[in-house]
Amino acid sequence: MAATVFYLDDIPEPGAIAVLDGAEGRHAATVRRIRVGEPITLSDGAGVLAESEVVAAQKDRLELQVSSRSLAEPVAPPVTVVQALPKSDRSELAVELMTEAGADVIVPWQAARCVSNWESKARKGVDKWRAAARSAARQSRRAYIPEVTDLHRTADVLGLVRKVKADNGVVAALHESGASRFTDLPFAGTSGVVLIVGPEGGLDDSELTALADAGAVPVLLGPTVLRTSTAAAVALGALGALTPRW
Repeated sequence: MAATVFYLDDIPEPGAIAVLDGAEGRHAATVRRIRVGEPITLSDGAGVLAESEVVAAQKDRLELQVSSRSLAEPVAPPVTVVQALPKSDRSELAVELMTEAGADVIVPWQAARCVSNWESKARKGVDKWRAAARSAARQSRRAYIPEVTDLHRTADVLGLVRKVKADNGVVAALHESGASRFTDLPFAGTSGVVLIVGPEGGLDDSELTALADAGAVPVLLGPTVLRTSTAAAVALGALGALTPRW
């Protein structure tokens, strides 16, 4: 089994001592109870990986000797998930699942039919999603922590769709009214993929029309209707098989 991954912004060269403290150190030393002699993989969350061994352990701090460093190549094509805000009890679950399934960028979207409303608490909501993404990335041993952007309104999402299409990307709006199948989209050679997931109440008709006009393709992901909190993870799994990501 691979060594547990923890995140450290500045990873020293092989032979040097790295100090893991703060929230990561407390989780490693107190929650996981990692002790001297155990191997740990360090990452900066931006692709750098370093193999190390614990040489000293305190209550909320570990000292580790770094033995090697490498850079993990990012997977291609990159995938951005535009996620309409789920209900509060499933919001962070959606982030965790799409992080574990490999999302590269996560965009929280205040869609028309969202039950959740972040208009007065956008910063708090984004911070929670970023923390959830970091925790899920650690659990799934990712070298890259997905970026969680600031809250997007529909106008922002339409701008993103137009930009991706102009760059020869593929934009899929997952919707039960889609006339095309997800597997029929032209993923070969694409510069990037955007997945748009609506809220529990579904995409508003005017939103779906605007997204299609901007270049998004309404598609059926499969024969069943999925929850908004699980749709992105299922689509990411399909992309892993349909593209070189896996």
